Amino acid sequence: MKKKLFKISIFFLLLSTVTLFAGAVLISFTAESDGENILLKWTTTNETNLHYFVVERKPVGGSFGLVSQPIQAKGDNSEYEFTDENAFKASDVLFIYRLKIVEVDNHASYSGEVSVSHSVSSVKRTWGSIKALFR
Repeated sequence: MKKKLFKISIFFLLLSTVTLFAGAVLISFTAESDGENILLKWTTTNETNLHYFVVERKPVGGSFGLVSQPIQAKGDNSEYEFTDENAFKASDVLFIYRLKIVEVDNHASYSGEVSVSHSVSSVKRTWGSIKALFR
């Protein structure tokens, strides 16, 4: 009985960490704040007819908006990174991210959501806004 329960537990653990979306098997998707920017990382194992990813962000209680340009698919067993350098402009301290996963026929699906706490000082927020004017 214990072996059977163990096997079922392992199955559900694997099922919760590996998810199939439109053309991609996503094995991880994380977000972390470094105090200035938010770094998103994700890993795929199998990419079939996958065209690109788009990173989307929303504040708690808000709606999702685009954060990135399309990030081209690299192929099976790939790792991706995207740095959200504009999170400091918002006064929110908690953000929710998801990936829009688009196939070559433009069929899209969305990953699960990840949240990250991001506290930026008012000095950084003001200075960052001033720097953005001159980019």
